[in-house]
Amino acid sequence: MTLAERARRVIPGGVNSGQRSIPGLTDLVITRTQGSRFWDSTGREFTDYHAAFGPPLLGHNDPDVAAAVAAARASLSLTGVAVTEGEVLLAEQLAELVPSIEKVLLTSTGSEATFHALRLARAVTGRRLVVKFQGCYHGWHDAVSLNVISAPDRIGRPDPTSTGILPEVLDATLVLRFNDVEAVRRAFADHGDDIAAVILEPVPHNVGALLPTDDFLRTLREECTRAGSVLVFDEVITGFRHALGGYQEVAGIVPDLTTLGKAIANGAPVGALGGRADLMEHFSSRPGGPVFFAGTYNGHPDVVAAASATVRKLREEPVHEHVFRLGDRVRRELDALYRRLDVPVVVTGFGSVFVTYFMPGPAPRSYDDLLANDASRFVGYRRRLVEQGVFELPLNLKRSHLSYAHTDADVDRLLEATERAVGAMLADGGADDLRHTSTMGGARH
Repeated sequence: MTLAERARRVIPGGVNSGQRSIPGLTDLVITRTQGSRFWDSTGREFTDYHAAFGPPLLGHNDPDVAAAVAAARASLSLTGVAVTEGEVLLAEQLAELVPSIEKVLLTSTGSEATFHALRLARAVTGRRLVVKFQGCYHGWHDAVSLNVISAPDRIGRPDPTSTGILPEVLDATLVLRFNDVEAVRRAFADHGDDIAAVILEPVPHNVGALLPTDDFLRTLREECTRAGSVLVFDEVITGFRHALGGYQEVAGIVPDLTTLGKAIANGAPVGALGGRADLMEHFSSRPGGPVFFAGTYNGHPDVVAAASATVRKLREEPVHEHVFRLGDRVRRELDALYRRLDVPVVVTGFGSVFVTYFMPGPAPRSYDDLLANDASRFVGYRRRLVEQGVFELPLNLKRSHLSYAHTDADVDRLLEATERAVGAMLADGGADDLRHTSTMGGARH
């Protein structure tokens, strides 16, 4: 019996996340990671552009991060009381770097951070409604676990990612079209007195890359300020990967609260919630604070050391310069490749993130635009890439990532493999079985 078969005997589906069971790769077992690569149990080597949905910005098993974790582990373990020097130093760095953060709390995951952000917003405003946007993902909790990757007939109404969510919870979330300024203004005109928070990925990377317009982000800030609602930037993906100050630094828009995760610790399980001090002081981490906040593993010495080492390296070395240069090259040369092959695509992304949509231009601005993407081609060419040892996640609309460990030689290999994979995909017509390749939507409530 193989290890994958043994896993399925004792783990539902054989994996520990619903995003890890990939059609055609259900027997994949990972045995080693290093730099820009991973290896499986059969000895196959893959150049990794999936990158665990984005955390290892420095690359897998970065030696400086590993050394910092080992040093912390030699002197500290989890005590669950008081605070450590590492937590203080990390919090000081986050407050220094991220424009919106005056005070910050650590969590173990990004989902926990967004959960606490919305609970806090409802507590301080006394209001019921939350606004999110179609195509944005903010974690597994009920208030926002809807309308991410939706079928055409599920857009414009609640499309939960899971059963078991109470209808009244879904009814308390308004789902709007990303980049739709007028929809935002209408929502505030109709419901402004009852909107506790607006939450968004400033770049919705859970559907690839929808770049926000300046007018859209500015309108969100203006409407939230006018109505007394809390503006939450979910920078779990964009934070630190796109800039030390997050995408808010790039856009010049300061939210009230910011959630972080993923690239903040190069893969260690950490999240963070920070923002205005007057909001953050409501948490029960301050004695008397009415908004309960707890977590046994919050501020674990291992992950704090990983995060501090990651942030230090991002500040001291040309990480962003490197990944942005490679990202620009990948997008530019992939676009030229598809033009040469006469295949209509949109190659887009930001910084170290890239994605190719199989659809005519222009670049998409909302999830509605992505309905034109040919999922059969999108998934089909990525399955062919995997056969050549180049790994981009073969699920519909998923983005790809570059790291500090990737090189120009890796990019050369990506381009060569992509040309072969697309040729093979065109010859066979793309993926003919798309079951379970479009995730994060469609659960029947």
